Amino acid sequence: MNTNLDELIQAARELVDAGLVTGAGGNVSVREGDDMWISPSGFSFADARAEHYPRISVSTGEVLEGDFRPSSEVLMHLWTYRVRSDVNAMVHAHPKMTNALCCAGHDLQPIFADYYVYLGKNVPHLPYVTVTTPELARLVEEAFSSPDCYGMVLRNHGTITVGSSVKEAAFRTMAMEEQAFIQYHALTVGEPTYLSADECAKLDQLGSEEYRRKLLAEMRASS
Repeated sequence: MNTNLDELIQAARELVDAGLVTGAGGNVSVREGDDMWISPSGFSFADARAEHYPRISVSTGEVLEGDFRPSSEVLMHLWTYRVRSDVNAMVHAHPKMTNALCCAGHDLQPIFADYYVYLGKNVPHLPYVTVTTPELARLVEEAFSSPDCYGMVLRNHGTITVGSSVKEAAFRTMAMEEQAFIQYHALTVGEPTYLSADECAKLDQLGSEEYRRKLLAEMRASS
């Protein structure tokens, strides 16, 4: 039994249950030493089993194990792992509310504590680039090369989050979609009140929030 892979499969299925991906959309991966397991191309997260997930060398990109083709966006994962030794998991999803809000020209801005605590202040919103291309992978790599970047929006496409654990990366995706949901509905009824830079800085100083961040980074999806 491969615990890392089992956690990744469980988290991927939770993304389906939460409505954050549809059909064969999205892709996920987890690092294991110099290798990574990544979701297979063409499979729904709900259908893909352990034997469908290929194992790939992070340093060379060589497929080491598995008979199925890796996600067509494999380069985003490989190149991000190469520039971020602290990242052990990646989640690329297509959250509906985040896509709706951000393709209309809005940026996610912190309205509540969880979004800021899990994502921080560096959440790039990248312009649309053709999916699955090296050009897109390079933009993602450049954005994640900043050590304080844990998530980003790809306009007209979706989101990508990273974490030191599978659960951390998945929680960050969920926090982004919750932020988009609240922000969207606040915009429909009035002028949202966002957290100021000073208010966000105070969150950084709270021991309780630092504990939450540390605990989430260490948690396994099966816990």
